[in-house]
Amino acid sequence: MTTTHEVVNQAPPRIDVNEYLTNQALVEAVKRYDAQWAAGDLDGVGVLVGRADFQRDAELANTITPVFNGHDRWGHRVDAVDFHPAYHRIIGTAIEHGAHTSCWADPRPGAHVARAATFMLFAQIEPGHACPVSMTHAVVPSLAFAPGLAEQWIPRVYSRVYDPELRDPATKQGAIFGMAMTEKQGGSDVRANTTRAVDAGDGTYRLTGHKWFCSAPQSDAFLVLAQAPGGLSCFLVPRVLPGGDRNVFRIQRLKDKLGNKSNASSEIELDGTTGWLVGEEGRGVRTIIEMVGQTRLDCVLGSTAGMRQSVAEAAWHTRHRSAFGATLIDQPAMTAVIADLQLEAEAATWTALRLAAAYDRDDDESAAFRRLATAVAKYWVCKRGPNHAYEALECLGGNGYTEQFPLARRYREQPVMAVWEGSGNVIALDVLRAMSREPDSVEAVDRELASALGQYPVYDAHIAETRRLLGRVAKDPAAAPALARRVVEALALGLQGAVVIKEAPAAVADGFVSARLGADRSFEYGALDPSLDLAAIVARA
Repeated sequence: MTTTHEVVNQAPPRIDVNEYLTNQALVEAVKRYDAQWAAGDLDGVGVLVGRADFQRDAELANTITPVFNGHDRWGHRVDAVDFHPAYHRIIGTAIEHGAHTSCWADPRPGAHVARAATFMLFAQIEPGHACPVSMTHAVVPSLAFAPGLAEQWIPRVYSRVYDPELRDPATKQGAIFGMAMTEKQGGSDVRANTTRAVDAGDGTYRLTGHKWFCSAPQSDAFLVLAQAPGGLSCFLVPRVLPGGDRNVFRIQRLKDKLGNKSNASSEIELDGTTGWLVGEEGRGVRTIIEMVGQTRLDCVLGSTAGMRQSVAEAAWHTRHRSAFGATLIDQPAMTAVIADLQLEAEAATWTALRLAAAYDRDDDESAAFRRLATAVAKYWVCKRGPNHAYEALECLGGNGYTEQFPLARRYREQPVMAVWEGSGNVIALDVLRAMSREPDSVEAVDRELASALGQYPVYDAHIAETRRLLGRVAKDPAAAPALARRVVEALALGLQGAVVIKEAPAAVADGFVSARLGADRSFEYGALDPSLDLAAIVARA
């Protein structure tokens, strides 16, 4: 008899790892940007999301996906979305730990940074639930345009209690929010929306129309754009009206998406649906853009969380598997790949928390900086996510391509961050718009770039070229759209370079400047200058 099935040379399960303490860049950025007071809570979240049962719930939520049930057994229309209990456990725990609105409910120095880090830790393991968590966070500044509605809804939005049952809002401790802007004929061109809103004469409006993408239709309420007599306007539309009657909110179908499987995205019909005006008639974009800005930041956070998961899984595998007489991580070619993946994740992490820190401050400089830097980072970090996930997946070989390992799911997940809240061209053109209409935003970002000059000639040359590009755009605005992506890429690399040079360890700064700004930079991960301190970079993965 011979033994044909003996498991050897496989990595053990990556469980019971503290996902906060092992993420050195995140720990350092939290401390640097005034959120060290939250380290104890983040430590606890890091333990929680690293547990085997949490990871199992993430797998269940993405394999036993949401189901739409239009009617109950007696034929009554219910427009319900049913989730596996694992999904409810995950989002309930995220809300319990303040991943949604802790920065608003308990404002203090570093509050946005602490909330961002909490959000990232949960999104690292299960990203789908992060959509309604993000929208609930982002609705807060928009509700400020309607003090009466804010008085009713904000206490429930701030609540750490997750209650998925749809019923009279007055009877609920907690509430989650969604939004519905996109229509099939307009996409990002929301001013082309055809949904209509008619004043009902009782303080409410009646909305009629079709929304092509409405994520998290199970939410308690939504911000919706519709054409009112005064122009495109923003409305609060609850699923259940005061008193307990169901609002008209007809789910047509759930979208069958490439990834983001645990999150229900839908098409909906509104037909005489009751809504309350948020802000002024005709100022809908101005009202909801506050929400969009916050969700764009969360796209950066989500993509960065995905990069952390990718490189952490790749590093774990290569530290535990051997080939050709050595552990994979010690093979020079693999060392370079893991180091390069870590450079990408590290630059994204430092940039994400630098942005979050800008939201902690109300001064004009911070406001100007985040107006431009959020869009720039959203474009670049989110676009870097999918190929980063692919390269990490390849480090696991055939295992990485199977659904029992998390990187196949992550690979499908990463593109959604680049699509949501403005795909590439929309974001790039928005950057040009900000540069034209708010020149103080360009000055604020330029001051950030200038703060790292004088240490690396390669970085200095990159900033000089970036400034030349900005000059071309300012000189000939009509030709600027053709340069939009070049401008945003240059700004993004400069922004990442600045924060990494100033804040990250020398080995990381040396590596980033060489790999992303140097003349000999490669198109693929892993083609690093071997004279860099790759071992120090890999150790942080």
